[in-house]
Amino acid sequence: MKFSSPLASARTLLFVPGNRPERFEKAISSGADAIVLDLEDSVPLAEKATARHSIAQAWDGLLRHGIPLVIRINPIGEGLQGETDLDWLASLTPPAGVMVPKVDSAELLDAVSRAIPTVPLLPLIESANGYLALRSISQQAHVLRLVVGHIDFMADTGIQCSVGEAELDPLRFEVTTVSRASQLASAIDGVTIDIHNMELLKEDGLRALRFGFGGKLCIHPKQVEAIHNAFAPTEEQLVWAERVLAADSASGGAAVQLDGRMVDVPVVLQAKKYLARAAR
Repeated sequence: MKFSSPLASARTLLFVPGNRPERFEKAISSGADAIVLDLEDSVPLAEKATARHSIAQAWDGLLRHGIPLVIRINPIGEGLQGETDLDWLASLTPPAGVMVPKVDSAELLDAVSRAIPTVPLLPLIESANGYLALRSISQQAHVLRLVVGHIDFMADTGIQCSVGEAELDPLRFEVTTVSRASQLASAIDGVTIDIHNMELLKEDGLRALRFGFGGKLCIHPKQVEAIHNAFAPTEEQLVWAERVLAADSASGGAAVQLDGRMVDVPVVLQAKKYLARAAR
């Protein structure tokens, strides 16, 4: 079930506030691989009910576009909004996934799955407790992909980042490594909050790629293309990949040298990954 979902390979997941229905179609036409209709941080408390109503009113029309739709609910166990979200979700045609904020334990996800048992989950790792519980969270039956919520993580831990956010390297490394060990779809990196700095966005996208992330959260439509470009292999990488596969084919799968370097199974797998990313 997990890897058959288009959401499993989404590179860009674009947030749109649930209380801003005039932005729904713009988000759909942005080119993002998936849309996250938000009920949490971007929606004021007084407008939570309005947001649920707006999403429900537009839901069938949005589904017809064929783009994976994700709902980010409010935190479970913090007031009643999260539980209200789950009751409301049960009345909708199921979304492609539910993004669950502030996940500190697998038990919290179990509560979500009991309410909406058929929907893949995208838990946000946003706290020290969530970091320490990564392994058990990743093994919850309905988890599709782990998501880094580094802004909240910094607030929770008191970490203050320098340029490049090297202080968060352990978090990113652990999330992608645990994702692989638990055989999840590739993890999703957090947002770039400066929507005007395209160079920073590119650098953040390339960092996500280096750490092994397969996607990134976006907060503005103009971020989508830049992230797609950052996740795409370069022309040089594609040429190298084609040459590696040709050399592998010519050798019948035996190890062979190319440009003075050994080409064996791991190198061939890397070449195939470049070509798979280009196909996206």
